[in-house]
Amino acid sequence: MVEPYQTNVVLVGRKDLMNYVLAVIRLFNDGAEEVIIRARGMNICKAVDVAENVKNLFMKNTEVAGVNIYSEELEDPSGKKKRVSAIEIKLVKKQ
Repeated sequence: MVEPYQTNVVLVGRKDLMNYVLAVIRLFNDGAEEVIIRARGMNICKAVDVAENVKNLFMKNTEVAGVNIYSEELEDPSGKKKRVSAIEIKLVKKQ
């Protein structure tokens, strides 16, 4: 499901929300037609907040083109496998 490194993807993690908002805005300003916000586990709610902030506060000419939810099987350092929920939110510029 997850593709190798892509230039139009913002991976949401532990940093402050505005770091990711600015990353999305920078990608759009650099010419990207679409940006995918990707997160998993506890960061899913932060990814939704990033998309909503970009769409409603900073770049009103963007819209959500799609949302994909899925789960991934990860292995922790002890070797135990567990399933983690993940989300992809696709933002595009309005035409």
